[in-house]
Amino acid sequence: MAGKVKINDLAKKHRMSPKEVVGLLRELGVECGSSKSSISEDAVPQLEERITAMKDDTRKRQVQAKEARKARSAPMEEVHVKSPIVVKALAEALGKKPNEIVSALMSMNVLANINQTLDSDTAIKACSKFNVKLVVDKRGKAERKSDSDDAEGASGSGDNPADLVSRPPIVTFMGHVDHGKTSIQDKIRESNVVDKEAGGITQHIGASVVERKGRRITFIDTPGHAAFTSMRARGANVTDMVVLVVAADDGFMPQTIEAVSHAKAAEVPIIVAINKMDLPGANPDRILTQMQQHGLMSEDWGGDVGVVKVSAATGEGLDELLERILLESEMLELKANPKRSAEGIVLESQLERGFGPTANVIVMNGTLRKGDPALCGEYYGKVRTMVDAAGATVSEAGPAMPVKVVGLSGTPEAGTRLVVLANEKEAKVIAAERAAEAKTAELTKPAMSLDELLSSFGKESKKTLPVVLKADVQGSLEAISDALAKFPSDKITVDIVHSAVGAITDNDVLLAVASGAVIVGFHVKVNPGVNKLAEEKQAEIRLYSVIYELLEDIEEALTGRLAPEEREREVGVARILQIFDVSKGPKVIGCMVEKGAVRVGAKARVRRGGELLYNGMVKSLRRFQDDVKEVKTGLECGIRLDNFADFQEGDEVQIYEVEFKKATL
Repeated sequence: MAGKVKINDLAKKHRMSPKEVVGLLRELGVECGSSKSSISEDAVPQLEERITAMKDDTRKRQVQAKEARKARSAPMEEVHVKSPIVVKALAEALGKKPNEIVSALMSMNVLANINQTLDSDTAIKACSKFNVKLVVDKRGKAERKSDSDDAEGASGSGDNPADLVSRPPIVTFMGHVDHGKTSIQDKIRESNVVDKEAGGITQHIGASVVERKGRRITFIDTPGHAAFTSMRARGANVTDMVVLVVAADDGFMPQTIEAVSHAKAAEVPIIVAINKMDLPGANPDRILTQMQQHGLMSEDWGGDVGVVKVSAATGEGLDELLERILLESEMLELKANPKRSAEGIVLESQLERGFGPTANVIVMNGTLRKGDPALCGEYYGKVRTMVDAAGATVSEAGPAMPVKVVGLSGTPEAGTRLVVLANEKEAKVIAAERAAEAKTAELTKPAMSLDELLSSFGKESKKTLPVVLKADVQGSLEAISDALAKFPSDKITVDIVHSAVGAITDNDVLLAVASGAVIVGFHVKVNPGVNKLAEEKQAEIRLYSVIYELLEDIEEALTGRLAPEEREREVGVARILQIFDVSKGPKVIGCMVEKGAVRVGAKARVRRGGELLYNGMVKSLRRFQDDVKEVKTGLECGIRLDNFADFQEGDEVQIYEVEFKKATL
């Protein structure tokens, strides 16, 4: 029989305080009382192994700190790079691995992938961490960077100011279904087509061009918010402004609110078009009130959001809407250089019979010409044919012009940047490198977890924690939103990017990806397929069934303390055999306990085909007609879960318990 060892003796042996030893023992799951108690000799080897590992880590950090001090004291090496500064090219110039540069940027609270462009100040600060003085050489007209996935070129900066000219604004219409987004565009196109060559639209292009007083406007017909956010998540802010269409007789609806969140996240001007003003039930004042409730203050009420009352049926207010779009365009001072090689953004792509791979592209800068060698993500090729929005073949396309491009080697994703290079051989080499990199690693990391965000905090400035919040009812949503807004912190505040009632959807994940947000769900399920998308996009979903657990978790993050570590222990697994509707309360599920036991008050997850649908609690348990506290393996029982009803026969109910371990500094 194993003997006993005093905790005080172990503390003296390893030169630690008794409290530190007790803390380690509890982390290892060893039962112990106070620092004056004893433990079994069998637990000592495991404890000493943990202590050795801790001391090794401490020595390693000390060595790293010493090397860092030594590096800072050494004379700085000077490295010259040309603008624009791409992370991958910067790593090559410094002789570092790209992930080292990415890590340095993360320590500065900058999230970037290896193909992303950095501004000069950020790049210089990152290089100083490697004791390198960075000298940025401005790129000349003939010194075009071959691997140019940079937003700098697309925006016109870096061009000769004398070559810059005004370009048409690019406008995206968003809003709730059946509120008249397409109807407004159709009515405008009917009376404002540019001419036979450039007017009209086909569904294959995804964009159209109209004219107002000799000035062009490009409309983007996105397939929905998902595509809009997907492009933005890839770093492609295609649109210059958003027209939010709201029906005057219907007001703000779920997709309207979602559209507002997406437009705000894109940081573009919003124009609200109150449609259906010809209907008897039109109430524009109600729309203005709802706008204020969702963070949009109209100009009539002292804000900066333009509001135009329109009717797609009669044409009322459409001229005023176009005037407002052009006014916003003048304020944005949109410029482009038609003399340079083209850069564009893919709206969508497909395989078409007789054409092969085609990409619907909107040119953001420069002029795209037939025969140009193009690079588009992992694909390349020569532009064989270009088709405009009217279906006519064109030989060139200038800034803000949408065209279908034929000649690429594959179908790129929406939001992929297309650039023209010096020759097709160069494009082929870069495309092959990108394809190889895509197979070995996920290049982008658009969304961050709560722990990653905390690890990147800087003490010098106040940061925000972006959150996409979903709850079961409006009351819970408002209560949680108010509670999160009141957290006092000198390091971080909560920024609720989007909040709504209902299940967590694909759109929530895409919005979180684009905004770097954490998805927080309270008493809600996750729609089928969403977990897989979140895993692919590296977005974090956190589900809660108790409000104080949600608030405590966020509070721990906001105050800079270590989040409590959870140790999860599976109690049992049950399979749903039958579902019973009862007159009062949630549904009751008849189950067979396949493993372990089911206990009242234990936590429960509902899974279907491996996907997580719900995370809650066992509210009650019955065996025949009797209420029981526990049912073990091989027995049937009736289970009622807390606030969940979307069951199917065959679903798995996982019963588990969570032990919270207090984190120590």
